[in-house]
Amino acid sequence: MCDHKPAPGTGGDHYIPYEKRSGEESVVYFTRDLSAQGLKKIYERINGSMTGKVGIKLHTGEAHGPNIIPRPWVEALIKSDLPDASIVETNSYYEGDRYTTAQHRETLKINGWTFCPVDIMDEDGTVVFPVNGGKWFTEMHMGGHLTNYDSLFVLTHFKGHSKGGFGGSNKNIGIGCADGRIGKAMIHTTPGSDDMWDISNEEFMERMTESAKAVVDHFGQHITFVNVLRNMSVSCDCEGVAAEPVVTPNIGILASTDILAIDQASVDLVYALKESDRHALVERMESRHGLRQLTYMKELGMGNDRYRLVDIDHDDTQISLADAVKDVVPFKG
Repeated sequence: MCDHKPAPGTGGDHYIPYEKRSGEESVVYFTRDLSAQGLKKIYERINGSMTGKVGIKLHTGEAHGPNIIPRPWVEALIKSDLPDASIVETNSYYEGDRYTTAQHRETLKINGWTFCPVDIMDEDGTVVFPVNGGKWFTEMHMGGHLTNYDSLFVLTHFKGHSKGGFGGSNKNIGIGCADGRIGKAMIHTTPGSDDMWDISNEEFMERMTESAKAVVDHFGQHITFVNVLRNMSVSCDCEGVAAEPVVTPNIGILASTDILAIDQASVDLVYALKESDRHALVERMESRHGLRQLTYMKELGMGNDRYRLVDIDHDDTQISLADAVKDVVPFKG
């Protein structure tokens, strides 16, 4: 494993306040409306580049997972705005409900993802994407069907993660588009190691982010992002019914054409909560060095960590993080 250490001030356990960031600003749209209608409204702000054959990269979850994006929301959006789209997924690296294509398809049925085509992209093998400017990879193995799509809509349930600290748009495509045998192994495991999860902290965040960059570069202008900040357990949806109970309040839905801006805004909104409300998720992010995802995305030129937060509930006015969360209700379970 490489001895590389991140630059001072960019460690993944170190939160960088907005006023200490530099560079251009992107636009991130925000709604408090956690419903099918809220998802539809915010998607329509960033859908202009969704042309041709559209894939929807969605974490469909382990069997009976309690925290995934509600299926009826996604079904309503597809029927109204994306009638010809397919949900796209890849098989898991670990043995479980999504390890093989057959197991994965059964889990999709259990979780109700039966109202549109679901493409398990590594069912027939892999495709190799170049990684430009990375230090860990020059290429990454993706699910082979990914090249069948002209546009990618990255629809993400923002939450914690046992290895990544948090799972946002970056993880959704960095891990979620890599195939289950080669690509995910490249990200998670040192070649020759007996421990399939031996890569962690800054190195893991950087490997994941380089994989995500390969996807972003491939689609160019034809990729867009929505993060749903609801049922934010410290556990990923890959833990299914074993996920830790949710204690973080629901916040809303974000949308942007900038992957760094949307993940940064999601993290910022969590940090803007009262300490008692944010403690669990912040501890998960910092203890796993998950914030390195953000600084490394910036180093790789994947977007801006400064943004204008635009409230679509109130005539597209720019709002502060504090205003966005001022009426948040503590999570009751």
